[in-house]
Amino acid sequence: MLAELHPQALRIAGLLRERGETIAVADGATGGMIAASLLTVPGALDFFVGGGVVYSLRARDVLFAKPREAYRGMRGASEEYALLQARSIRDNFGADWGIAESGSVGGSSHPSGAPAGQSCAALAGPGGEWTAMTQTGRDDRIANMEAFTRAALDHLEAVLADPA
Repeated sequence: MLAELHPQALRIAGLLRERGETIAVADGATGGMIAASLLTVPGALDFFVGGGVVYSLRARDVLFAKPREAYRGMRGASEEYALLQARSIRDNFGADWGIAESGSVGGSSHPSGAPAGQSCAALAGPGGEWTAMTQTGRDDRIANMEAFTRAALDHLEAVLADPA
């Protein structure tokens, strides 16, 4: 899959480099595949500052350094939750952009009750915030991880390419 995503990662890297901007990544149900895709680009250190896989409450506490009350009333795999993560990863890593994905890949029940095959990718950047929901309608864990990664990268590329 990384070989398939590499051309897109090169385009995203080019857009970030043209702008002189950096990004931090909070992978959720994608399990690190968003970050891994961007790291296929040689010299990624000039635009990629870091991130992590947010797959547990402990990981969330460490990466985002927010009190648990900050999440009160939020559900995983939602726009509100993913945006909070995108802002937090951006701010905590000192990046220009934060991208976060929160989803339910299937194969087991999601703690928030989100249906399998639902994901939200969120971006927080210099010009605002954006979200994109993905619904695959499937309970295929691996296929959903791949679909969520592609959707997040598509969303990131589209926002970076929009000159407005």
